[in-house]
Amino acid sequence: MSQELLDLIVEKFNTLHGEESIVESKLNFGKPMVILGTEKWDLATAKLLHDDEQLQFDFLTCVTGVDYEEHMEVIYNFYSTTLDQYLYVKVNTSREEPTVMSAEPIWKSADYMERETFDLLGIDFPGHWRLKRILLEDDWEGYPLRKDYITDKKALGLD
Repeated sequence: MSQELLDLIVEKFNTLHGEESIVESKLNFGKPMVILGTEKWDLATAKLLHDDEQLQFDFLTCVTGVDYEEHMEVIYNFYSTTLDQYLYVKVNTSREEPTVMSAEPIWKSADYMERETFDLLGIDFPGHWRLKRILLEDDWEGYPLRKDYITDKKALGLD
């Protein structure tokens, strides 16, 4: 079923955005995964995943970010409680101005997770209702999970 679901998702994304909408699609640990550029992750794509009768991804289980030095990535893990199916969506963005449209208007569970990703990696989520630091103090400088983040390990007692 997973390959059929992946094929269906690719078909629907291509119908919505055109043939070049997906950077890569494959099964990841037996579950469908698609990789998109940030320009293809928009409200229409999110609504498609949530509202389409064949998809019904009504539960966003996890949002996280990764710094790969050459680019950054936001990973969304979705589950359909109605159809018992999973999907991973990876959205690539630049390191210089990392921006990924917020999923929070569609899935309220994205609220805290996108704020955490913003706080620790500096990825901006336009459309988020209240994007601000959630773990670190407001005047904290930098983003601790970035590979180029410099710490004074001695001052932190880590040396």
